[in-house]
Parts: sequence; structure tokens; C-alpha cells
Amino acid sequence: MSNTNRASLDGLSLAGIIAAVLVLVAAVAISLVPQPAQAASLVRVTSFGTNPTGLNMYVYAPDRLAERPALLVMVHYCTGSASAVHNGGGRDYVTAADRNGYVIIYPEATRDGHCFDVSTQNALRRNGGSDSTGIMSMVSYARQRYNVDPERIVVSGISSGAMMTNVLAAQYPDVFSAGAAFAGVPAGCFATTDGSMWNSQCSGGTLLKTPQQWGDQARAMYPGYTGRYPRMQLWHGTADTTLAYPNFGEALDQWTNVHGVSRTPTTTDQPQANWTRTRYGTGTPAVVEGISAQGTGHDVPTAGMVAHAITFLGLDRPPTTTTTTTTTTTTTTPPPSQGCSVKAVVNAWNTGLTETITITNTSSAPVNGWELQFTLPGGQTVTGGWSATYSPVTGQVTARNVGYNAQIQPLAQVSIGFQATHTGNSAPADGFTLNGVRCAVT
Repeated sequence: MSNTNRASLDGLSLAGIIAAVLVLVAAVAISLVPQPAQAASLVRVTSFGTNPTGLNMYVYAPDRLAERPALLVMVHYCTGSASAVHNGGGRDYVTAADRNGYVIIYPEATRDGHCFDVSTQNALRRNGGSDSTGIMSMVSYARQRYNVDPERIVVSGISSGAMMTNVLAAQYPDVFSAGAAFAGVPAGCFATTDGSMWNSQCSGGTLLKTPQQWGDQARAMYPGYTGRYPRMQLWHGTADTTLAYPNFGEALDQWTNVHGVSRTPTTTDQPQANWTRTRYGTGTPAVVEGISAQGTGHDVPTAGMVAHAITFLGLDRPPTTTTTTTTTTTTTTPPPSQGCSVKAVVNAWNTGLTETITITNTSSAPVNGWELQFTLPGGQTVTGGWSATYSPVTGQVTARNVGYNAQIQPLAQVSIGFQATHTGNSAPADGFTLNGVRCAVT
């Protein structure tokens, strides 16, 4: 080989070595650069408790979560999905969650058409064993998983999801503090008796009732309840041909009656050029608020609507943090002997059930902080609950108050409940004691 050729090969070898070293150095340098953390994303939860209609559950928990976060239940429209509303009409809720540290759960319907059941008998009663029962299992799961503030659980939905928003507010007023419904109908308006899930009279806006009738229909979804109901914000387009515009007025009739306030607005304004907002009652924020969008069809929410809903729902507050940790001891006050009574109501199906327990303080003194002990029948296992914490999940169970219902005034009631599985015995619990005092069963 000539010297010239050898020199060329040596040069090529040297160039290759240098190139390889440079690539290696670059790779090492890149590996040493801090990489951004993976952003929060929509996550499916496959085991969350009683789910009689086979709903899917998705959760969005932002990277920076508040210490006691609010919880938003966001319900999609017919033909929709969790991801569709997460990335579409409900996207402003996600942006606000990133900013303010609250959690969003997305129920997802799996039946043909992906509509939520707001029509059947089971759908229109508390713990009835339809979609709303599965959604409440999701709420119970999220409350325990994310240390949710029980006084800031809210619900919002679009179309079919707006109908479910009204139903959930009527069935679980002790759980939800507020709701925002985009193009829905009054709670119970879509009821059917022929097995269909579509009510043409309601969708066409020709099912008209008095405010008292609509209010009674909402109250019938949780018989005997005398506590406060969620604040409600209702949105509707005047050109809606899917769920006709008269449903807007009927829903306002319903919720003003439920709240016991005048149907005559206390204030009227225009937040945007084609919106007319009416507010009802004297509170701030109003207990009922309606926004009519001139010329808008069924394609809501439009730009700016969700931002107003966020404020109404109380989701615009930044997260609060606790800089010091203190240990507190809660002293429970037992009622006098024979000072309590309990009513337990079970709704069972196949291998699942829900049980609602109403505790009444029949004494003349308030109960401050409480623990209700009871015994589950053999084969029953608690899978989730509301308005109390439950442990253990079988045998003798103790339900402990949450922050907002720790005190039971004389002759007042507290309603709690749980979902459970069973192996054949769906009888109610028994052996109730409140702070160690035996309670009468009614």
C-alpha cells in the first residue's frame, strides 16, 4: 500500500474516532440535563366500588394538588366520552384545575349511544342502582383517595350530562354543594315507563308543570330530606332544537321552588352581548342562576361559559396550604340514654346493595362529634360510602362523622350511607350504637 493511501486511511480513522467521541459526549450531556416531570393526564380507574350499570371512571388530578382539594364531577353528552369532554368542551375546567389544584372525575357511559340513564325508575331515586349509583361510588373513591374537602364537591355536565347534573343534585343534595348544567332539562323530566331512555315530550319542550310540581318531583328523589340543596346554575341557548329552550324556564321553576325563593329575578344583567343572566334569591352567590344565550343552539358551552361556571361552582379559589401540623383531639358527646334512633333502608340487586342510614338525635342536647357502630350481616363488604368514613369494611363497622356534619342538634337528623357487595344476604345492618349508646331502630 502506498504511503498516500495509508495516510488517507489513518485520517479517516482519526475522524471516525473524533466523531464517535463527540456523539458520546453529547449523549452524556443530554442525560445530565434535568428532564421535565411527566404532566398529569387522564387516568382510568377500574375498581371504585358498586357500579351496577358498568360505567367507566376516569380521573384527572393535577400535578400540584391542593391539600384539601375540591372535587368536580364532569359528565359528558350523548355519544361523548371522558376524553372528549376532557379535551373539548370541558377543557377550561382542566386549565383551572391545574391552576387551583382540584380533582376532576369523569363518568363515562358504556351503553349504545353513550347517554346517561335519567329516565328509568332506578335512575330517578337515590341509591336506585342505575348510573347515579355508580357515579356516587366514584365520588366516594375520590373523596378517600384525594382527601377531598366534603364541602366543595360540585357537578357539571353537558346535554345528557346536564340532565344527570340535575338528577344528582336532587338525589344527593347532602353531597353536592353546587351544580352547573349546560343545555339540560329539569330533574325527572326525561322519565319514561316504556323502557325507552328518550322522552320526546320533554326534549321538545312541551312537558310543562308548575314550579311546585317540578319541585316536588326533585324532592321525591330523596324522600324525607329537609336539609339544604345545591346552588344551581343553568345554561341554555334560545335556538336549541335538541333539548328545546322551554326546558330552561321549567328548570328555573324547579330549582327556585326547591330553594324556596321567588321565581322573580333579584337581578338581571348581560355578562356578554348575547347572554341574559337572571339571579334568584338574596344570597351571594345566588342559590339559582340562569343564563340564556340568544341565538345559540345545542352546541354549548361556548367561549366564556365555563369560566363563569368555574366562579359559580367555587372552583376559582387557589389552593390553601397548611404550613404547620397540629394534633387535635375531638371529644364526642354521647346522647342521653334512649337519645337516638336509626332508620336503615337497603336497595339491593344481584350481588350489590346501597344502604342509607338516617340518624336522629331524639334527646334534648346536641351531639358534638359522633361515631355510629353497627354490625353488617355475614357476606357483606363495604366498598365505598358518603357523608362518613367507614372502617373496617366487614363485621362490626364504625362510621365516623366528617367535618360538615359533626354536630346533630336535638331532634335533628344526619343521613349517611354506603355501597356494599353481598353473597346473598342483603338485609340491613343492625346493633346500632351512637357514641356507645344503643339506638332505637325505626
